[in-house]
Amino acid sequence: MNQLPCPLEALVVRTDFSADSAWNALRKTLYSPNEDGFLANVAFVDDRQYEGLTPGQALGLIPAGYRHPLVILADAVTVASAEQPLLVVDLRSDPGRCVRVVAARLWSIENNLAEANMDFDEFTCAVDEDGVFRGM
Repeated sequence: MNQLPCPLEALVVRTDFSADSAWNALRKTLYSPNEDGFLANVAFVDDRQYEGLTPGQALGLIPAGYRHPLVILADAVTVASAEQPLLVVDLRSDPGRCVRVVAARLWSIENNLAEANMDFDEFTCAVDEDGVFRGM
């Protein structure tokens, strides 16, 4: 696998290619601001070379110039659920640690970590019983 791209935005990497309709719905969700106008600042990677990419493998593919504190994986769990729970991988405080977040709330994690308003721990401690972050 090649290194991931190095945009200014957080990467959302498609790792499951079983449902194009689910991927398109996810993109639409992430491009839609929430009721208060907040939007995740993301760039999409839709390349089959990353099919099945794990968080550990993703860590090894982050380019040196990538400045965002996280990378997001759209995996089989994401496409199988109506809530589209993405896998957010920490790149700063504890590289490789993950938390799931419903797509409609990705903006909260991405915005707050990018601005250093909150720590990754605050999101991992705010997950629901099923391990998914749905907001605070």
